[in-house]
Order: sequence, then structure tokens, then C-alpha cells
Amino acid sequence: MARRGAERLDVDRLLTDPDTGIVVCCGSGGVGKTTTAAALGVRAAEAGRRVVVLTIDPARRLAQSLGLTELDNTPRPVEGVGAAAGGSLDAMMLDMKRTFDEVVLAHSTPEKARQILDNPFYQSVSSSFAGTQEYMAMEKLGQLRAQADRDGTWDLVIVDTPPSRSALDFLDAPKRLGSFLDGRFVRLLMAPAKASGRAYLKVFSVGANLAAATLSKVLGGQFLADVQTFVAALDTMFGGFRQRADVTYALLGEPSTAFVVVAAPERDALREATFFVDRLAAEGMPLAGVVVNRMQVLAAPGLSGSRAAAAAEQLEDRADDADTDAPQPGPTPALLRLHAALAEVAARHEARVRQFAASHPGVPLSMVPAGATDIHDLDGLRSVGASLASGG
Repeated sequence: MARRGAERLDVDRLLTDPDTGIVVCCGSGGVGKTTTAAALGVRAAEAGRRVVVLTIDPARRLAQSLGLTELDNTPRPVEGVGAAAGGSLDAMMLDMKRTFDEVVLAHSTPEKARQILDNPFYQSVSSSFAGTQEYMAMEKLGQLRAQADRDGTWDLVIVDTPPSRSALDFLDAPKRLGSFLDGRFVRLLMAPAKASGRAYLKVFSVGANLAAATLSKVLGGQFLADVQTFVAALDTMFGGFRQRADVTYALLGEPSTAFVVVAAPERDALREATFFVDRLAAEGMPLAGVVVNRMQVLAAPGLSGSRAAAAAEQLEDRADDADTDAPQPGPTPALLRLHAALAEVAARHEARVRQFAASHPGVPLSMVPAGATDIHDLDGLRSVGASLASGG
């Protein structure tokens, strides 16, 4: 198929290699990252690995396909997967607020933690602040890997990264957090907490007072006070945030980590995949390969679209000449025209993936055919996993 001229991504070798400890599925939104991560988890577990899959906002049907009534911030065992081969599969969904709460509780005193958790501004930030989801995905990955190293619960962590408009936002999140806490606006807000008396007058100058007064009018006095209280409390934890982020970032660059870029055979999705591949190379991150989901596959690949369209036209002409509505033997014109349309889509998909492969020599590829129905059970995930392994 479109794989001609490109190296095949050996998914089974990747998943069964005991040196592979983390697989990160990344890509733009809507290309099937979450399903890919779940299918890889099922296949790895049934090959004997002890796997935990961290998903980001999965569709309800995916939780159901794993046999779970719900997914939350706690890894839950998926029954009927891996036991025969000595493997296991746990699955969880990132709850960014709960993860943020766990970080606060773990890295501050009980008094300081309660001060932060009860703060109205924190309650908003922990749920909706730009970059929070990406940063908390990094935090949770670090927690899972630390637990795996500590007690051997898992030997493979598979991460479905947040859907991002920018490539690898989850890698940039710690830097953005640092920029936020080091920024002039935050330093301005922290000045009252870091100074008092005459020192306060020196630090919080007339200009700062004017800025604070303006912010108070725009934001409201109570809101500004909540922000100042939150920032002052968070400042005591910032070193821990940055340190853990640096540790997790370094972990992602180790040979035991493998990035799988997930795309669809459409122009925009492949453009984003190019961005991901280039960014990973620039960061020195280990790229395993690229998965292209939803490739159009023809039931009768030997029949070209042009031949199908011509045959449909001939049948229609014969029907007009015969002037009868009696059913004719063989394929109908409607069926032939459907095949012609699908053949056009398949040709377009193949051409785009070939162009991508030509632009990225040496990057292994795997193609997954478009499914006729949504994935709704473990057998569906097994089928996706088999397609991933065969490379299309």
C-alpha cells in the first residue's frame, strides 16, 4: 500500500522490548491518539507486559470498550486482558484538578495546602488555566513511572498526550509555568507578600501602587487579593514544580522512551505530524515512528476508480436503452459509483502518505485502515492493534 519505499514501524518489537518503558502517543486532535494508545496497551499486555495506559479525555465508548464503567485519576484493571501471557493492563484518565490537588498536598505543609486548595483563584486555575492539562500530564507521567520503579507495578507506561494545536505543548508546559511565575505581572502581585514596612515602600513603588490600583479596578479588589494570596502560597512550591518537570523532561529523552506520532491521511494532519517529527528531532527525543490512522482501503483493489465509473455509465446507458426497471445481474451503477468515489479517496490518501514518507526518509510508518464502525469492545481494540503491527 502507501508503505512502499518507507520502513515499516515494527510495533510488536517496540512493545515487547523489555527496554521500552514509556510509549508516548502524540499528535494533533482528532486523529485517533487515544484509540491508538489503548490498542497498544491491549496488545502489549497480551504479549506479557504489565501496562498502564494514561488517557486524556477519552470518549465514553473507549472506556466501555475496555470493559470499564468509568475512567478516572486512579489506574483501574482491565479484566480479561493479558493474564494468559502473564501480562496485565490498567487504564486511567487524567483528572488535571485532582492531580494538581495531589501535588499541592504532597509538596506543602497541611496548613499551606489548605490555604491553596481553598483559594478561589486556585480553584479556577487548577481547572482551566492555559497549560494546566499539559503540565499535569507531565506530573502524572512522573508519578506513574516513579511508582513503577518503586514497586514494579508496571513495566510499561503508555501516554495519550493532550490534544494540542501546537506541537508537543506538554513539553513546553513547564517552561510556560516558569515564565508565568517569573513574569513581571506575578512579581508585581507578589511584592506585598515579600515586603513589609519601609521595605515595602521601596519594592512596591508608586508605579506599582498605581498598577495595583488599576488591576483592582479592572479585576475587583477581592479577586486581586485572591490572586496575590495564591501566588504567594504557590511560590513556596515552585522549586518543586520546576525540579519534577526537569526530571520528567529528562526521562522523556532516555532510550527507554519511544514517541509514536499519530496522524490521519489528510493534508493538515500530516502537516502537524511533520511539525511533531521535526520538533522531536530538534529536542533529541527518541522517535519510534509514525502511525497514519483511517487509511481508505478498497474491498476490490484491482478495480480502479475510472474503470468503475465507466462501468457504471455503461450499465446506466443499457438500462435507458432497455427502458425497464427490472433488476440487472451483477454490480449496480450505484455500487460502482460508490467504489469509484472510495477509490479516489484511497488514491489521495496513498499519494499524501507517500509524499510524507519521501520527505521523512528513515522514519518508520504504520498504516491503519479506516474502520466501518466505531471501536466499542476489546475485540475492536485488538483489531486495531493487529493493524498497527502489520503496518497496513
